[in-house]
Amino acid sequence: MNFIIGGAYQGKLDCARKKFNVQDDEVFTCTEENGIEFCARCIDKIEEFTLWCVRNGKDATEIFKEHHAKWADSVLICMDIFCGVVPLGADMRAWRDMTGRLCAYLSAEAETVTRMFCGLEQKLK
Repeated sequence: MNFIIGGAYQGKLDCARKKFNVQDDEVFTCTEENGIEFCARCIDKIEEFTLWCVRNGKDATEIFKEHHAKWADSVLICMDIFCGVVPLGADMRAWRDMTGRLCAYLSAEAETVTRMFCGLEQKLK
């Protein structure tokens, strides 16, 4: 698995397209409405899945562990929402915390970890 993280509009999906030859029809974009598709070649906006988990009392990391074989060869993309100002609302703090814990797990499992900043790749692993 290859993992890409970075802030909003920093070029994460473009990086996946260029670095891993991901095509548009191979990208699954998480939303609260459509959940997550672990079998997709590229899973984008994982932070939206963690928000759904917080609002529904689920543990995102445990769900990822349960489906490990399905995403083991995928490119995973998550927005960095766990740095900066601590949110005021308890649910938004829980979202930030859960996303951070999931990213730590995914980083440990990943073959490569890339951080995107201002369109530039930073190799973390």
